[in-house]
Amino acid sequence: MTHPNKYNGLIWQESLPGGAHWSGVIRRGTVLRLTDLQGNANVAMLINNLEVKNERYNMPDTLKAQKTAFLTTPNMCFSDMGRVMCSIIADSCGWHDTIGGLSNATIVQKKYGQKSYQEAHNDYFKNGYDSLINELGKWGLNASDIMPNINWFSKVRVEDNGSMTFVTNNSKAGDHVDLRFEMDCIVSLSTAQHPMDTNPEYNPQPIELSVYKSLPVTHDDPCRLHRAENQRAYYNTKVFYGENPND
Repeated sequence: MTHPNKYNGLIWQESLPGGAHWSGVIRRGTVLRLTDLQGNANVAMLINNLEVKNERYNMPDTLKAQKTAFLTTPNMCFSDMGRVMCSIIADSCGWHDTIGGLSNATIVQKKYGQKSYQEAHNDYFKNGYDSLINELGKWGLNASDIMPNINWFSKVRVEDNGSMTFVTNNSKAGDHVDLRFEMDCIVSLSTAQHPMDTNPEYNPQPIELSVYKSLPVTHDDPCRLHRAENQRAYYNTKVFYGENPND
């Protein structure tokens, strides 16, 4: 696990309440740390290339290229153009869901009931889909840009019979994951509960966002060397930015 002191200094930090949503630009050469403050958080994430917004995180390519069904270090998140958007360089949790998808208004109402904005103001019941639509709209994106997302801190296990099981207590208070961004990206987040969360109560958990300046990527970087596909994706990313791909 990489300690933040090994990065080149904190750039900014803020907390995001449970049931909230956020989006912003995370620059290449920086590390975004997501921290589960109280345990059992879920952070749904979409990633888009800042320059070419319809280039985005691609779940099928990310999984099949790295022969996995979930994410942890030293995995990379690939775009649909065969480039690496970010690399998972540290992870105290160990399993992050890629197949569970997003909650929506129907799921939330069926599980938790209904609490509208008119009734509860900012404490109304949120869902992942509408939250991310809200954030995508700030960047000129829309529902067509909702792709299979990442659910950081959540674990969904696929059983031998093909059924899916949500594993409770996957993430503890203080668990974190560090994402080194290799492209300038629009990152959209929702901290609504996972759609398969077995908690019968509406109880989304808060997280902390921290951005650090990354150390240079070396030739022996574990994410870069994880698989041949990772090396090709890193090569393609360097070419995209007009840099020597062999550096």
